[in-house]
Amino acid sequence: MVKVSPTPTQSVLGAALRKRRKSLALPMQSVADGTGLSVGFISQVERGLTTPSLSSLVAIAEVLQTPISEFLSQPTAHGTTRQGDRVQYSVDTEGPRYERLSSSFPGSKLYSVIMHEPPGHRAEPISHRGEEMFFVLSGEVTVEIEGKVEILKAGDSKHFDSTRVHSTWNHTTETVSILWAGTMDIFGDAPAPIHNSTSVNEDDPTHPAGD
Repeated sequence: MVKVSPTPTQSVLGAALRKRRKSLALPMQSVADGTGLSVGFISQVERGLTTPSLSSLVAIAEVLQTPISEFLSQPTAHGTTRQGDRVQYSVDTEGPRYERLSSSFPGSKLYSVIMHEPPGHRAEPISHRGEEMFFVLSGEVTVEIEGKVEILKAGDSKHFDSTRVHSTWNHTTETVSILWAGTMDIFGDAPAPIHNSTSVNEDDPTHPAGD
């Protein structure tokens, strides 16, 4: 049996994002510039006419200086997950569903989910820092990166620089399942990294300084 997490409605999410933006006195253009999304898309999200993908919502929350947890409840995860035990969640009941795979620990830099995109779903074009990889588990998906279109089938993968404008489209009549891994913190619950500013050579006579 699939475990499902409660999902916010488009209108509630949009209103919360708009309220936060207004409280910061940020124009939509600033949010668009900071997220790599269009002003028109930001406007539609705030009015409850469309729902952002998980990565887009994370990018918006970052610009709004707000933890993603304020807008979306995501499950925690440990180093090992079991099929059937993972909770599926989504930003919108009619949009993609996600299963969290990666855990959080000090210094962790890799984030991963399984995405289940419904038939006909189109993700909005976005660009952001970092890198990511798709691995298609089942079904087919169209991937567009800066105008170049490719169709990925089960067993295919795509690794790319996330600063390039990218989007996906499930062009089929079946749900497509994709293993996503990337450096964008889509969970926002990683503990602060443990820093050690002491050089390996510092004050250690057994490690002579270099030239």
